[in-house]
Amino acid sequence: MIIFPAIDIKDGNCVRLFKGDFSTAEKVASDYLETAKSFEAAGAEWIHMVDLDGAKEGRPVNGKIYRDVAEKTNLKVELGGGIRSLETIDEYLKMGISRVILGSAALKNPGLVRDAVEKFGSEKIVVGIDAKDGMVAAEGWLETSDVSYIQLANEMIDVGVKYFIFTDISKDGTLSGVNREQLRELSESVKGRADIVASGGVHTMDDIAACKEMGLYGTICGKSIYKGTLDLRKAIEYAGKK
Repeated sequence: MIIFPAIDIKDGNCVRLFKGDFSTAEKVASDYLETAKSFEAAGAEWIHMVDLDGAKEGRPVNGKIYRDVAEKTNLKVELGGGIRSLETIDEYLKMGISRVILGSAALKNPGLVRDAVEKFGSEKIVVGIDAKDGMVAAEGWLETSDVSYIQLANEMIDVGVKYFIFTDISKDGTLSGVNREQLRELSESVKGRADIVASGGVHTMDDIAACKEMGLYGTICGKSIYKGTLDLRKAIEYAGKK
């Protein structure tokens, strides 16, 4: 299982939110590049990054930051937030981003996801499914739909998506543990057809163990690393064991 340490960017700063609420943004690190390098030093191969300004505005905002991390570390960068067009995807991939996340677009413009998978390949595209009470949210989590997370996942598999990041918004940034029930339901629903990355609520090694036990592809860790409740190096070593 892959551990994805996370950096969310707002106003050029490394922040974490509480339950996706922009007004709760808390600066958690002083320098994004030094933070990324510390993740690499701990053994990480991937980094999960989110352009929070981009998610809110529906367009890329902090591009230089992601280019820096892609160029100045050996980390593979997975990036989301405000990606709404093939042109933006192409731009990010050309600057060295390894995988882009489509969130709101999956809900509102499934044709874009289909076209993206066809043009760039399923290895380059991941769909982020962010849910409140099991219903998919969009536009930086400011809107909630009447589409269930299971339904959206299956619709996206039909257009060629192979990777999903599932976030229970009520857990995100809370250090209250992952939503094991919903993760298990989603994992069983897409078994053999797609891979799931857990996001939101990771607190301790107990969460890493639970995700690995479910056979998940990966787990995203943010606040738990910054607050010191999870040792990134130990989590990576544990996740990589057979």
